Amino acid sequence: MHTPEADIHVDDALVARLISAQHPDLVAPLRLVADGWDNEIFRLGDDLAVRIPRRRVAAQLIAHEQEWLPRLAPQLPVPVPAPVRNGAPSDEFPWPWSIVRWVDGVDGADVPGAARASVARPLAEFVAALHTAAPADAPHNPVRGVPLATRDAAVRSRLEQLAERTDVSGPTAHWERALAAEPWDGPPIWLHGDLHPGNLLLSPDRRALAAVIDFGDLTAGDPATDLATAWLTFEPDARALFRARLDELLPSDDDTWARAAGWAVAMGSALAAHSDDNPRMASLGTHALAQLT
Repeated sequence: MHTPEADIHVDDALVARLISAQHPDLVAPLRLVADGWDNEIFRLGDDLAVRIPRRRVAAQLIAHEQEWLPRLAPQLPVPVPAPVRNGAPSDEFPWPWSIVRWVDGVDGADVPGAARASVARPLAEFVAALHTAAPADAPHNPVRGVPLATRDAAVRSRLEQLAERTDVSGPTAHWERALAAEPWDGPPIWLHGDLHPGNLLLSPDRRALAAVIDFGDLTAGDPATDLATAWLTFEPDARALFRARLDELLPSDDDTWARAAGWAVAMGSALAAHSDDNPRMASLGTHALAQLT
């Protein structure tokens, strides 16, 4: 299956008009630098970027970032895309959009899994800083942070589809163990919601975590959702380092880690099953499923 089609075609000409109309003091050269499932990113001059949705379902996610990231950013150890300016819906474009700080770095999806080991400890420290109790009005997300049983039908369907081209016995076994684990019974915890390598920026020398981006799935719920990055991002040695550092800061039991592997199955199977036309995203799914043996 292919990447979801855009509901609105977004190009640099449209973005330039939006900036000129709403933030004329920030007009600068534009260049498309990322084209994801939900949003596109344009670099704006040297120091800024524009994050703009390409699908209707992503519009509310941008609004969540605009509301919550300025509040969360001060507690986090690395930069996140808290908006510098908010773009408002208009006759030209019907959804919110954001102008954020540009952070120089290397897309984690463009770095081999073994080379991402350098960010195992700092990513654990980021997760520990984020995973605090969330307020009652935190954004709800029907596919992140929720009980895994609610994702069972969708995950099994994707695994059946993927079984036609690859061995999914390992992911299937992890999924079964995750469903059998004790569910989360603590308070709702702040979650990034989509903590895969494509949402991590490594420093230009690839030795540090430069930023965590794309909080479109920001929500609250089961912390195991974000712990899935242990399989999405790392290979075995770095995964062990990530878990060890996180357990030093914010101990988690074996049931939580079993659910985390289940979340890695859920996310990895989605990336693998729906990215036939996007090699970058497909490679993230392939990596995750290979780790779940």
